[in-house]
Amino acid sequence: MVEERVQRRLAAILAADVVGYSRLMEADEQGTLKVLKARRRDILAPLITRYRGRLVKVMGDGVLVEFASAVDAVQCAVDLQYGTAEANDSLPDSRRVILRIGINLGDIIVDGSDLYGDGVNVAARLEALGEPGDICISGSVYDQVKRKVETDFDDLGQKSLKNIAEPVRVYRVRHSAIADRKGEPEPPPLPSEPSIAVLPFTNMSGDAEQDVFTDGLTEDLITDLSRNASLFVIARHSTFAYKGKSIDIRLIARDLGVRYLLEGSARRAAGRVRINVQLIDAISGNHLWADRFDRDLEDIFAVQDEVTARIVEALIGRLATQPPRSRPNSMEAYDLCVRGRGLIGISPAAARESRVLLQRAITLDPDYAEAHRLMAFHLWQAWAQWGEPEVPNRLVAVAMAEKAVKLDPNDAGCRFVLGHLLAYERRWPESDAEFATALEIDPNYADAWADMSDFSVLSGKPATAVEQVQKALRLNPHPPKWYYWDLGFAQYAAREYKAAVVTLRNEATYQTISRRVLAASLAQLGRTDEAHQEGELFMASNPHFTISHWVASQPFRDQATCDHFVDGYRKAGLPD
Repeated sequence: MVEERVQRRLAAILAADVVGYSRLMEADEQGTLKVLKARRRDILAPLITRYRGRLVKVMGDGVLVEFASAVDAVQCAVDLQYGTAEANDSLPDSRRVILRIGINLGDIIVDGSDLYGDGVNVAARLEALGEPGDICISGSVYDQVKRKVETDFDDLGQKSLKNIAEPVRVYRVRHSAIADRKGEPEPPPLPSEPSIAVLPFTNMSGDAEQDVFTDGLTEDLITDLSRNASLFVIARHSTFAYKGKSIDIRLIARDLGVRYLLEGSARRAAGRVRINVQLIDAISGNHLWADRFDRDLEDIFAVQDEVTARIVEALIGRLATQPPRSRPNSMEAYDLCVRGRGLIGISPAAARESRVLLQRAITLDPDYAEAHRLMAFHLWQAWAQWGEPEVPNRLVAVAMAEKAVKLDPNDAGCRFVLGHLLAYERRWPESDAEFATALEIDPNYADAWADMSDFSVLSGKPATAVEQVQKALRLNPHPPKWYYWDLGFAQYAAREYKAAVVTLRNEATYQTISRRVLAASLAQLGRTDEAHQEGELFMASNPHFTISHWVASQPFRDQATCDHFVDGYRKAGLPD
């Protein structure tokens, strides 16, 4: 007779039970059962699905859940305790459901759908060891998660557990990790269309100099995907906030409010490029598509087009026909342009360095549209923001922006830059048309939405401006600091002074030129001393500012809006 072989596997086991279950049942049996069923349905079941667990069994007041990953088990436990505590807020103290949770990583015996063995027993003993609201984990779990979850732990030392031969090292999830969750903002809801973020590709070349190429590849994929109106695409600035960080993809997706993430790596050497990409459903954790491309470097743009097409096909099941963007004829010019685009808006010195790089790119490839439009924007910044001569920078900037659009009328960035510059020339109908075309080409263009809000303010449409910059912030939830300046500018124009003060005191924009709008907002609220203090601090950094010069430099279309800003600046003590 052949002996049946016992099936075993390694698993993370979560055991949870309800504290004071007998007391709750005695007080209100039907009500308690109703609450427990609702908690399992509305909180536990979705979390088990999200973290790829398996409900092994329900035991009256307790549950046993199996996970393939210790990280998943701990994150599920933290979310379960948080969700349970949040649901308790609507109940009196005597009716609240409070859990204890234990988690162990160990060898288990599989018998049909049930599990046995010390791996399970230790989890149950850890749960019983804890106080109400605790999550206790074994040392084997701690070793797997200590650098992979954003959670602190208390070391409880070696503990002797009932019917377990050897002491077990026990750690407890610090309660602040659960309590602090209540202070977190709710994640943004998922858009109705398929939503995606492209994470910065990893440079596998072993050469730090190739980071620029890898970043450029990521940025170009974001741009190409953004042009599809059937997708919701997170902007580059927000996805690059995760560069070089080891964070669970589900947390990234939750933070950005998207369902899908694209990860990849690139290796460039000896005229060849190898790219690995994978498209992930962050809710299920499944890989929807993955591929590797090994091509000549000159084929990099064809690879970008192919990757974009495959993603679109995977997410919406059909390919949208779009006019193609023009591509550079020189890889050296492309590298220079990518380096130049990374220096925009940092400082006058960075802007001058970028202009040198872009001029080299234009010399190598005179028909390179992106290089022309970035140069145009730099030249506008030079006279409008960095204090360089208006002549000839102003006229040259407009001419270069117009040339960029002629070279590539299908590039939303070229349209956006030209629209921006034309507004300052008071060529408003043409400016409006360029912005509209930019967003028709690329409806996910966060910078264009944010920038357009400024001109809506100057046109006397503050409510529209607030909506536009809020749309930009949804597309770019980790934005550059000027987004907050734009929002505060729009909120002041809309007479939402309290909201403007909160926005303009955001660390990202406070102590910049937005301080003058903060001063005006405080003045309109009657907080005169604070307004004058902020006005003085603004003038310390901008000693040549006058209200009359500012008014002359701004392309106002609405006199009432202009008067409103002048009134606030005067009340804040800024000089005429």
